[in-house]
Amino acid sequence: MAVSIPDLTHATRDADAALGALIDAVRPLPADAGSAPSSLPGWTLGHVLAHVANVAAALARQAEYAARGEKVAPYDGGKAGRDAAIEAGSVRTTAEHVEALTAARGRLAAAWPDPADRDAWSAPVAYRDGVLADALLAWWREARIHAVDATAGLGDRAIGYDSWDDAFRAHLRDFLAVRLPGPQDGGDAAAVELVGDPHDVAAWLAGREPRGAVSAARDGVAVPLPELGPWPSAAAPTR
Repeated sequence: MAVSIPDLTHATRDADAALGALIDAVRPLPADAGSAPSSLPGWTLGHVLAHVANVAAALARQAEYAARGEKVAPYDGGKAGRDAAIEAGSVRTTAEHVEALTAARGRLAAAWPDPADRDAWSAPVAYRDGVLADALLAWWREARIHAVDATAGLGDRAIGYDSWDDAFRAHLRDFLAVRLPGPQDGGDAAAVELVGDPHDVAAWLAGREPRGAVSAARDGVAVPLPELGPWPSAAAPTR
């Protein structure tokens, strides 16, 4: 994916802001808050927080190895290793979650190259057989989406879809557009167009429950909302 230098600068800063907001929201919670259910089926809050910390470390590792001209798998042990690490981390106390998230934030800040270093951002990485810019954009998505997932039940500390700015929503819609059906085979009908508040449309495309109504149209005519295709990944995680 071709990404402009301003996009990389903004993505780096906005992803960091999302993680900082998540840490601030979690810090005052009771020690056992991680055992509470989250908005993601089958996952507790602890699972979500462990996943955020782990994926941050995984993508920081992509940057660290890329700086040496090397590639490494995001997770030791592949998907099984990823899942086991989430389970192990899910039982942390709140203080331990905050510590892990804070450490991951620092590691990322140290790992990302200067936004103006085009060669560094074009360095190949093992993550999806892409380049380092792809890893950054993946982290941007993980940070912003899971900040909402993790805090959905925290009342006035919840981080809502309104935290997704114009740039993030545009990126998310572009990245997830492949989940929508294209033009109908054998005809000249246009692709499905989603209608609704931009925050809600982005949330729906990400498989989350929108706050307001989202509908669909084709050639200006209302049609049922389509079934979403898989998350665009060579080996899409379930969350």
